Amino acid sequence: MAPRPDRTAKSGQDATAAAEALKHLQAVDDDLTAGRSLVPVAHPPAGAPPLHDPRMSDVDEWGRSEHMRSIARRAFDPMYSKWFRVEWEGLEKIPTDGGALLVANHAAAIPSDAPVIMHGIEKELQRPVYGLADQLFKSLPFVGVLWSRGGGVVAHPDNAYRLLREQKQLVLVFPEGSKGPGKLYSQRYRLRRFGRGGFIENAMRAGVPVVPIAVVGAEESMPIIYKNTTLAKLTGIPYFPVTANQIVFGPFLGTVLHFPVKMRLKVLDPVHFDVPPDQDRYSKSRIMDESEQIRELIQSALYEMLRDRKSVWFG
Repeated sequence: MAPRPDRTAKSGQDATAAAEALKHLQAVDDDLTAGRSLVPVAHPPAGAPPLHDPRMSDVDEWGRSEHMRSIARRAFDPMYSKWFRVEWEGLEKIPTDGGALLVANHAAAIPSDAPVIMHGIEKELQRPVYGLADQLFKSLPFVGVLWSRGGGVVAHPDNAYRLLREQKQLVLVFPEGSKGPGKLYSQRYRLRRFGRGGFIENAMRAGVPVVPIAVVGAEESMPIIYKNTTLAKLTGIPYFPVTANQIVFGPFLGTVLHFPVKMRLKVLDPVHFDVPPDQDRYSKSRIMDESEQIRELIQSALYEMLRDRKSVWFG
């Protein structure tokens, strides 16, 4: 006859196993609470250099990398200070905290205004700037990654809201879109229509001011003298330009090198909207009126700056 199992011993083993499992779960919970990783990390021997943790990264949810921005700032600063010799007026009007929508005129076949504005504000105010632009930039191989690492974000109302309202960032937008840099040299400093005023609705919904910026010099930095519509259609880009830079510097260097124009930027008074944020809908007529008023503010400032300018090259 087989001996009966010792139920007392088995119960004791089960209790011990349960206690060990509970102890392990408690340790896991303590690790999570303290923010420690559950993945074992190999530690180097004493005196050895620390191992690089490949999981660590400064890339935020938008793809912006402060490390890449610092490299870009060091690389671009000679262009900013020596080539364009940038001067600001009214930089103190840009908020040093909280969200704000920066709105500027846009120009040059390869626009020089966006990097100048972003670099200047980050250099002088130590605030990051996110630039909203067309999906086209994001889709370009290699260029799209660099664009994101530099602070470029696809222009979409949801993206603008999160940056402005939830994260209280500075966001740069060019309401002229591709129509601004696509102008011929003969059309310089004549602002195109500011779309349908989407930037105004974004600012209203986020409850932030619009800060207009007038830029003089970008129009002459890479002027377009001819546009080939056939090549534009074939390549799928808004315009295919032939620039004065390509004639002076050659077809390759002239495609990327701007003329050494004197650039001046004037920050106008912030525009606040007396409407509650987070509304489902806003008056379309009010949006269009506000958009046109801001366009006129920038246009008037440009005319005034051009009247005072003595030279394209020396300001």
